[in-house]
Amino acid sequence: MKRKVLGKHTIEKRHVIFGVAACVALLAAAVPLVLYGPDLFMFFADGERVRAWVDAQGAFAPLAMVALIVVQIVAAVLPGEPLELGAGYIFGFWEGTALCMAAGLVGTFIVVTLVRTLGMKAVELFFSREKIESMKWLQDSARFELLMFVCFLIPGTPKDVMTYVAGLTRCPVWRIALITTVGRIPSIVSSTMAAGFAASGDWVASAVVVALTAAFAAAGVGLYAAIARRERKKEQAAHMDVVARSSTQEASKPEKRLAA
Repeated sequence: MKRKVLGKHTIEKRHVIFGVAACVALLAAAVPLVLYGPDLFMFFADGERVRAWVDAQGAFAPLAMVALIVVQIVAAVLPGEPLELGAGYIFGFWEGTALCMAAGLVGTFIVVTLVRTLGMKAVELFFSREKIESMKWLQDSARFELLMFVCFLIPGTPKDVMTYVAGLTRCPVWRIALITTVGRIPSIVSSTMAAGFAASGDWVASAVVVALTAAFAAAGVGLYAAIARRERKKEQAAHMDVVARSSTQEASKPEKRLAA
């Protein structure tokens, strides 16, 4: 019995630690956003400034790159593409990709823990309730994990919003982190590869990668919209079916009473 109790207390302590860490990360992302909103947005959107700042960190440059990407994922409203390009330009394709994936994993853990600690309050710091409600088709789907993985693989989809929505589900944190990390690979690879080619002076290869990425992103937005429409229709049909069954059951009650 003592072991079970100790195990329970250990789990509770871990939850508290993760919750506190997530809240600290939220403050680290939200406070600068409130104080320096426009300037911070312009910084994250400017690949040259990002690269210069990361380069200035010297031996801590890889850690600085990871920290920036984690802040971007937690803050969500900040642009992430310049960071992935910066990672590829500074560190090259392989190291840049590894850093982006590591940051994505950490950022996802923080976001999901944050949402499960603070609930909708955490989500509404960055997204309107209407925005979250518009993604109920993903949150409530019986095929949530598969749909989320497919949507993450598609370029141009709102990945940061989906990460917050995932936190509202009962899906285990480690599974969400795995889905989002693997799902980010196409987007990360295309960015770091294009930047890596540019850093080595191969502008033709870089332009080809950028053009292909833009084409896939445009197609991806359309595919994402089609998936969302189909799932919403399924959700509405399921809701209408439940209402119809409920009405049938209510209508049959008086008949059963008369028969009795």
